[in-house]
Amino acid sequence: MPRREWDEECDVLVVGSGAGGMTAALVAADLHASVVLIEKGRNFGGTSATSGAVLWIPGSHLARAGGHDDDPDDATRYIKAIAGSDADEALIRTFVEKGAEMLEYVSRNSEVEYVSIQYPDYQSEVPGARPGWRSHDIVPLDGRKLGADLEYLEPPHPSNMLFGRFVWNTIDASMLVTRKPGWISAMARTLWRYYSDVGQRLKSSRSRYLTGGNALIGRLKLSIDRRGVRIRRETSLVDIVRDGGDVVGAIIEKGGRKSAIRVKKGLILAAGGFERSATLRPRYLPQSPNPDWSGSQGNNQGEVLELAKSLGAATERLDSAWWAPAVHVKTEPRSRPLFLERALPGSIIVNQAGERYFNEAVDYHMAGKAMVENDQPGAGTSPSFILFDAGFKWRYPMGPVLPMMPLWMHSPAVRELVFVARDWDEMADKIGVDRSKLRATMARFNANAAKGSDPDFQRGDSLYNRIYGDPKIEGNPNLLPLDKAPYYALAIYPGDIGTNGGLVTDGNANVLDGEGRPIGNLYAAGNITASVMGRSYPGGGATIGPAMTFGYLAARHAMGAN
Repeated sequence: MPRREWDEECDVLVVGSGAGGMTAALVAADLHASVVLIEKGRNFGGTSATSGAVLWIPGSHLARAGGHDDDPDDATRYIKAIAGSDADEALIRTFVEKGAEMLEYVSRNSEVEYVSIQYPDYQSEVPGARPGWRSHDIVPLDGRKLGADLEYLEPPHPSNMLFGRFVWNTIDASMLVTRKPGWISAMARTLWRYYSDVGQRLKSSRSRYLTGGNALIGRLKLSIDRRGVRIRRETSLVDIVRDGGDVVGAIIEKGGRKSAIRVKKGLILAAGGFERSATLRPRYLPQSPNPDWSGSQGNNQGEVLELAKSLGAATERLDSAWWAPAVHVKTEPRSRPLFLERALPGSIIVNQAGERYFNEAVDYHMAGKAMVENDQPGAGTSPSFILFDAGFKWRYPMGPVLPMMPLWMHSPAVRELVFVARDWDEMADKIGVDRSKLRATMARFNANAAKGSDPDFQRGDSLYNRIYGDPKIEGNPNLLPLDKAPYYALAIYPGDIGTNGGLVTDGNANVLDGEGRPIGNLYAAGNITASVMGRSYPGGGATIGPAMTFGYLAARHAMGAN
């Protein structure tokens, strides 16, 4: 395209305002690039803003400062062990080495502030795993610093808030969910923060106390603001322009008006996955075809992925996602993943034959993956059913079902999801499973739970299992018999928090073509890419950690700094 036909030009164009895209914009600006950052949605922050924003980075300077050294070889070995042949060892090594570099960079050169936490790797029994200090928690942020931009920050997911409404921090959330000592004070703090902010309550239901993904995106937004990079909201990428094989520009659209932008150094795609697409999800994820089962925000439609594919970009593992068992409330725009409720004592999951088929206390990705892989005729797992008794119902949350609150006080949309029965035969009839099989399943589970053991699936044996157990339960914090009527059940589906298959990239975050060659000036980071983790999920923050790392590497390579 001749120069006179460009409407504007920049060094780096970033597509998507999640953590990966905003990190790329920040780093490129520090390298003296002129940066344009576009976001197709009304709000900025993408899926990152709705997440917990935990960051999985082995061997960080923050962990070392606390006396918790790590070994890059161990981290690489751990990822490789759980990812198997689906992941590239050289790319894993790049992430392990450069992830720590990225975190140190943003910690010292931006408003981003993390702390290393004692949170175990998800498969803590695998060689190379660590009992903590690879996951990092974002420091909360006062939303008043964002000014008017707070209105356009993508809100948190209801699953990440108390009662689906009140923002909480990680420590208070842990206390409240498991009723640890101090939980009443934690609830009081959470409610006081919200209702004492009278000025904000008169204007909006949004909280100005930002935690999790809102805190991370808010901090990144403040950082790019200081570098003069603004987010062009409601602006879409509609075409990519190449010259001689290299990307040289893009066509963007806002309000129905298209414009051509010359891109001199790099086009960085950080637009998320395709999990909310009614077209692409059934095509690529036939085992979980309904976009309503996803817990992700609605803008992830995959059109940027398809655009890159049309250029000849290679893809891998499009049938893979960051899985999570999910409950869908029809009045809500996305499902509620069951991140931790499954580990609490007094609940189990059964398939359509009325039988257990996995350890309910594993991490959400492993749980969702079990649902996908065990779906068989006569023993279907989509849906499965999570069962709990009256004791559980009083003490703990279960998705949209709140503790200490009678069902009649829940919304009609939630009430219609809940099966209630006086005994297991009645429950079997209501959920459509064989009476004798469900009775046998419950009898075996209850007998073993009373002894604090699970010989069938080893629930409660691993360090990760126990992190979300109830420490007040003697013996095994993840097990209690279900023996207090009435009994309850919810249908759960193989949902997700995003796709993790997509564009193939190298250690510089360059997008590769079908022959394994870099497409000049084209980069990608985050859920639009085939994850460095393969189909595995090593620990809390293993989505955002690589997204920010490869966003960092993309900007550096585009500007000639790698």
